[in-house]
Amino acid sequence: MMSAEAFLNFAVLLSLGLLTVALLATVWRVVVGPTLPDRILALDTLVAVAIGYIAVIGVKTGFSLYLDIAIALGLVGFLATIAFARFVLERGMTDEDRLEDRERTQ
Repeated sequence: MMSAEAFLNFAVLLSLGLLTVALLATVWRVVVGPTLPDRILALDTLVAVAIGYIAVIGVKTGFSLYLDIAIALGLVGFLATIAFARFVLERGMTDEDRLEDRERTQ
């Protein structure tokens, strides 16, 4: 029978392993992503993975300040995603994209 501490250590190691795989896949999408929106979505996912890392480390150490750091990172990540989305909507479109968009709305 597995003790609670051994189970927690196993769960932490498994979580860190899965988060590492997610981090590598996300970094790959940031580097290779075919379009700018793909890269922006990957950066948002990267923030979520970082929050996961912070949460797992907080559980492992028992230090509750990590929760505050994760919340702050979540807020900053959300604001960055909104800023990138505005950039794509306003400046990320080429003149051809704007022309096609106008033609579709008329």
